[in-house]
Amino acid sequence: MAEDSALQLTERKWKMPLLIFFRDARLIFKMDELGSEILRIAVPAAMALAADPIASLIDTAFVGHLGPVEIAAVGVSIAIFNQASKVTIFPLVSITTSFVAEEDTVQKISNEPQKGEDLEKKDSAKTCEMKELVPEDVMLENLEKGSAKDPEKKDSIPEDADCNADTCKSPTIAEGKSVKEKPNNNKKGRRHIPSASTALIVGGILGLVQAIFLIFCAKPLLSIMGVKSGSPMLTPARKYLTLRSLGSPAVLLSLAMQGVFRGFKDTKTPLYATVIGDVANIILDPIFIFVCRLGVSGAAIAHVLSQYLISLILLWRLMKKIDLLPPSLKDLQFGRFLKNGFLLLARVIAATICVTLAASRAARLGSTPMAAFQVCLQVWLTSSLLADGLAVAGQAIIACAFAEKDYQKATTAGTRVLQMSFVLGLGLAVVVGLGLHFGDGIFSKDPDVLHIISIGIPFVAATQPINSIAFVFDGVNFGASDFAYSAYSMVLVAIASIATIFVLSKTGGFVGIWIALTIFMGLRTFAGVWRMGTGTGPWSFLRGRMLP
Repeated sequence: MAEDSALQLTERKWKMPLLIFFRDARLIFKMDELGSEILRIAVPAAMALAADPIASLIDTAFVGHLGPVEIAAVGVSIAIFNQASKVTIFPLVSITTSFVAEEDTVQKISNEPQKGEDLEKKDSAKTCEMKELVPEDVMLENLEKGSAKDPEKKDSIPEDADCNADTCKSPTIAEGKSVKEKPNNNKKGRRHIPSASTALIVGGILGLVQAIFLIFCAKPLLSIMGVKSGSPMLTPARKYLTLRSLGSPAVLLSLAMQGVFRGFKDTKTPLYATVIGDVANIILDPIFIFVCRLGVSGAAIAHVLSQYLISLILLWRLMKKIDLLPPSLKDLQFGRFLKNGFLLLARVIAATICVTLAASRAARLGSTPMAAFQVCLQVWLTSSLLADGLAVAGQAIIACAFAEKDYQKATTAGTRVLQMSFVLGLGLAVVVGLGLHFGDGIFSKDPDVLHIISIGIPFVAATQPINSIAFVFDGVNFGASDFAYSAYSMVLVAIASIATIFVLSKTGGFVGIWIALTIFMGLRTFAGVWRMGTGTGPWSFLRGRMLP
């Protein structure tokens, strides 16, 4: 009995698919069908994702010339706005991408047999037209002549072709009418995707709620972040946060629509819209900040206008692809969205608390350390978000593969995007380290701020590979609809990270905060490796039979 148990234990260990992450690593740069599909989705998605943080970096660069107090104030406000947006945006976009990809795939699969039947009907209709247009005696005479030369041609026109009203709807030439095809019911070629309509409604409602919450709670939120009533940062921070909040409905709607486009594996349209909006932001920034002398308020106004421009472009493009209004309220999927949305909401809140707490601890160190922390944090997040392009590609492809029950493709796509994320992280480590070392003067001219930035550069650069893998694991889990594990694991990671941030910020100050953030991202990566590497949850098929 003991020997049997030991044998079963040994077999289970051998079936642990931990080595799946190294599978076909030599093919990481191969531009096969899967590699091309990943890059076709990932590159535009990464550029679109990085565009908004880059715009925030440009805001930071412009505001930085107003003084260290202003840049610190904007830094705190951006941290509050971004974290509040993530609480609403991240669950909405992630769920929308997976649901739209699944529905789109299922619709395509269900339409394939129908297309085959339509082709058969067309062939039958053409045969019937032939019989009507050609006299029967002439047809028989031609068939007899042809069969004498080639017996196989005798059956070229089937005898059992049904020429009833259902198949032979085309009028004859004798009636003096032209042959016409059956009209297409959907002339505009638009489709109805219930999850897309639901996402837009939810996005609009959440955007209004977020705007009202941030406007009326600006002062208490800033106080929580360490900006007290007597702080010189309070007035500019409150102005920036209040004005920036007016763009919340546009931000939520535009990102909900981006989730729909990602589900269709179309990441180019969101890229074009985002680039146009951010270019407008870059042009308006110096005009409002310096020419109109609006200061930090001008930076906020420019950003809000750019967000509404992005939303209008995406809405215009989306109206050409799908019917925005559902046939009835019963087609909406509020229950499905709420069930999985609350899971991801818990996950986002847990992650948000960690980053917001780190910014809050930095703000308590003073305006100079907070200014340096804001620059490092923006660079850290902007560079790491490039990996989200791979996460989007992995999520869309894996969601479609699971809908098709193609587990081979799901596994191959998951391992490929993870391997690519590690290589991307190594490249980002070099680029970010050198770029921030030689280009820190773009963000501030204050020597004290620049000195603290130089202290944070090693942490910002060295964590890039870890961050890239962690972000891509999110896409892999969401593609497999593993929302529950993503939520519960992040809560556990956050509990450990929050304690670490409190302890290390008190003992290590600025350096301690960055060590704590490094531990936070390391635990996120470990959670992703554990799920797929042990073959549990949706990846349980890896334990039953290792894929070739």
